[in-house]
Amino acid sequence: MKRIGFDGVFLMPAFIIFTLFLVFPVISSFYYSMTDWNGLDSTMEFIGLDNFQRMFQDKAVWSGLKNTFIIALLVTVFQNVIGLLLALGLQGTGRINRVMRVWFLFPALLSPLAIGYIWSYMYNPLFGVINSILEFIGLSDWTQDWLGDKKLAIYSVIFANIWQWVAFSMIIYVAGLQSIPRDMYEASNIDGAGALSRFKHITFPLIAPAFTVNMVVTMIVGLKLFDILFVMTNGGPGGATENLALMLYRQAFGMNQMGYANAIAILMFVIILIFSLIQVTLLRRREVEY
Repeated sequence: MKRIGFDGVFLMPAFIIFTLFLVFPVISSFYYSMTDWNGLDSTMEFIGLDNFQRMFQDKAVWSGLKNTFIIALLVTVFQNVIGLLLALGLQGTGRINRVMRVWFLFPALLSPLAIGYIWSYMYNPLFGVINSILEFIGLSDWTQDWLGDKKLAIYSVIFANIWQWVAFSMIIYVAGLQSIPRDMYEASNIDGAGALSRFKHITFPLIAPAFTVNMVVTMIVGLKLFDILFVMTNGGPGGATENLALMLYRQAFGMNQMGYANAIAILMFVIILIFSLIQVTLLRRREVEY
């Protein structure tokens, strides 16, 4: 008992901080989602589940939900595929590999807002560098209004986000690859296994923990993407890139409907929780010990 009490003294600050900055905001968000609070007045009326009923009848919410899933799916798939390919190519400990890993990691060190402004300039249909390069190499027919076209805008933003964070996934995969015992590869070479066979039977199964971490993190980032989307399109054109995070911000700070915004926040919380639990449960099954 003395030992438990002694440990509890050291755990108490972390417990208080966790409760104050995580548990209390989540519980209070549930409460505010059932009120008509505008975020400014000290008075509010309890309205039960009216905000949730309104949310599920709102076509804009369903459109935002669709965009949220598109962003999360494409970010999760492509960021992990490209990150793994980069890790396989740069997993060595040589100087050039170390320099290249730092080089690729540089965009992740910048603010998403700065990245958003940079890519907005590059996507500009009149003087952006992307259209200029296409015209220079004789592909004028490929020039586009990358952020002004409803069909292209969301994919343009997704590409910029993947470009910034792909090295983050690469670093996690490199750590996983470098933890694999070298003698396994030496034994497979003696057995005459090819590169594809080594990847399938050694590399891919043994980087499962890195794969789990990357998949869950990138999916969560995709589901709540906000900053780069806010800078590059602000939900436009015509709501083509509006996701739940942008809707939450607009309802809370643009329309002063804090109760409704909290209902959207609860929806995002539930979606992220469910998908995270499903991913962790499924991906942990393929992890092996060695």
